[in-house]
Amino acid sequence: MINPRLTALPTYPFQRLAALLDGIEPGGDPLMLSLGEPQHPTPPLVGAELARHADQWRRYPPAAGAPRWKESVVAWMTRRYGLPEGMVDPTAVIPASGTREALYMMGHLLIDGTVTASGGNRIPLAILPDPFYLPYLGASAMNGAEVLTVPAGPETDFQPDIAALPDEVLDRAAVVFMCSPGNPQGSLLSLDQWKALITLARDRDFVLVADECYSEIYDKQVPTGVLEACRDLGGSLKNVLVANSLSKRSNAAGLRSGFIAGDPDLIAAFLRIRAYGAAGMPLPIQEASAALWDDEDHVVANRTLYREKIDAAEKHLVGRLGFRRPPGGFFLWLDTTEWGETGEEATLRLWRDRGLKVLPGAYMSAHPEDPDNPCRSRLRVALLHNALVVERAMDRLIAD
Repeated sequence: MINPRLTALPTYPFQRLAALLDGIEPGGDPLMLSLGEPQHPTPPLVGAELARHADQWRRYPPAAGAPRWKESVVAWMTRRYGLPEGMVDPTAVIPASGTREALYMMGHLLIDGTVTASGGNRIPLAILPDPFYLPYLGASAMNGAEVLTVPAGPETDFQPDIAALPDEVLDRAAVVFMCSPGNPQGSLLSLDQWKALITLARDRDFVLVADECYSEIYDKQVPTGVLEACRDLGGSLKNVLVANSLSKRSNAAGLRSGFIAGDPDLIAAFLRIRAYGAAGMPLPIQEASAALWDDEDHVVANRTLYREKIDAAEKHLVGRLGFRRPPGGFFLWLDTTEWGETGEEATLRLWRDRGLKVLPGAYMSAHPEDPDNPCRSRLRVALLHNALVVERAMDRLIAD
């Protein structure tokens, strides 16, 4: 009765973490460093806008987005990425109730799960970085794609080298998911790397999905976006979709507000799917979201606070556990081989002995139990609390 593709998926990371630590008391006051949930205050304008537009809760929202929301998102993309006016038409941008659901639903759009290997047909291939955000896997596997994960380790500066894949692999690709800044490594794709990926997507006729949800949290270098590469290649959005949200940028994870933009033909088709299976973003939320996309002051302040946390972590970890100052995002991607432990073993010990809750790196991969998994000796540590709490957490992390 249950779709076997669902049962074949690995347990979601946070359910798996809960099972690992079930029944174990923390060895100290708990410090939660596992979930990427922002702790900074949500800008006050959100509450003000929701209240000001409270009469619109009674209305069904347009799935394609209200004009005010579209204008704000297009204006933000144009400013942020230096795009010529009109490069992104408002019809090529639609709301998403958090990008998780939209990234997942892209599988319905991009993967033909009816194709089989019989009769000379080739099962569609979905290419993912390893490690990755688990909805990429759900989108791919639940729609019948074969999944290929490409290591994103230190040898490739923590981004997968898609261009190095054999021609016969790229020819089978239906979709390639990329994340910059990377989750969890914080690595950035350069303008040339984005341009090469777009060119590959058009030459091989796959769709490049750019997950840029951490684009506004960075250290020194402003992350390049896929839209900048599209601009430099002539302005077409063909074969490209980009996802972004207010969850991290504006500390508004509970608002469930993001967008999908890109190839107008793909957006039109995606809107048709969403008419059947997605809830539209309520109009008061669209109004509050538009106000957030219009404002940069809170984003600058937010970024400053994250840099303070990274500074605090660096003071303790430089030269330890493979520490690398993340160029983007708010995670540390630590190597546990110094301790002679797997990431899972270290996670269990840190909770039991020190009250630190972190996430085993292997849980962010397609095969978390594989002994050859390159993420097996990694931990993801979220730097979300204030700098003083981060200091305490780092003290505990490396205490002898």
